[in-house]
Amino acid sequence: MISSIFGKTKPINFIIVLSFLFAAFWLVHFVLYNSTYDIYELFLQVLFFAVLAFSIFVVDFIVKRNKITAPNSFAILFYALLILVFPETLSDRSAIFCSLFLLMATRRLISIRSLKNIKLKVFDATLWVMVSSLFYEWSMIYLVLVFLAIYIYEPKNIRNWMVPLTGVFTVFMITYCVLVLSNKTEFLVNHYQFSFEFNVAYFSEWANSTKLVIYVILTLLAMIFAFLKLGKAGLGQIVTMRLIGFSFVLGIILKILTSSADAHPIMVTFFPAAVFITNYVESIKKPNIKEVVLMVSVFIPLVILLTTLVIK
Repeated sequence: MISSIFGKTKPINFIIVLSFLFAAFWLVHFVLYNSTYDIYELFLQVLFFAVLAFSIFVVDFIVKRNKITAPNSFAILFYALLILVFPETLSDRSAIFCSLFLLMATRRLISIRSLKNIKLKVFDATLWVMVSSLFYEWSMIYLVLVFLAIYIYEPKNIRNWMVPLTGVFTVFMITYCVLVLSNKTEFLVNHYQFSFEFNVAYFSEWANSTKLVIYVILTLLAMIFAFLKLGKAGLGQIVTMRLIGFSFVLGIILKILTSSADAHPIMVTFFPAAVFITNYVESIKKPNIKEVVLMVSVFIPLVILLTTLVIK
């Protein structure tokens, strides 16, 4: 049943996924965190959910435009299910915005494989990475992904290596001008401290550490399987998957570097994880086995979400 619905690209799939996310979003805010909002704050929460919903469309656009997966809706399904596995991310507006902007950066980097307008795409990707750093300063490590893309596609053109510096300077100057106008110039100094304090309390909690370790292991296994499967694929597809895989690694590093109690940047890893899990599911030839895998994939996140709500 699940494979018959999400195995194709239909508008109803977006309605189903967004409906689940909509319900989960408000359950997390009102039940898990017992939040109360006035009219203005409620409007802001609706805006944050709209950003999250837009991220779903961006994920779908990336995988379809670049043919990263087969023509199905499994990627957006797994992206949403991973959010249910880590429901605390729905309360972190910085995670929602940072994830969206890194998705936009990833979209531009993947599109470089056409070898058209490389400098423009590198510049755009750098802009999005720097904008994401306004929410988590450590997300600047994704500039490594930008330079990696340059190294892979066109390393001999020295001007390509200079473009990211231009992008960094552009965002800095625009941000500084806005801060001057709003009389908040101290933001840059206070925000970009790049301090690292390992959150022992978070990782020592059995539920958090176990969930994170299992998630990373399963994603890495799916990643290995995807690369083995792509052994006979074209070079362009393999390079794309390498960039996505490296994006996942950077996301885990970002999670470790930003491990405060109210920060949940693990959301930035959901896109690469969803891509690799989708590739694994697509490789299952027997329909019955695929259906069982999908049912388990849906059942477990729902159980985790409900258990989290009940325990908290």
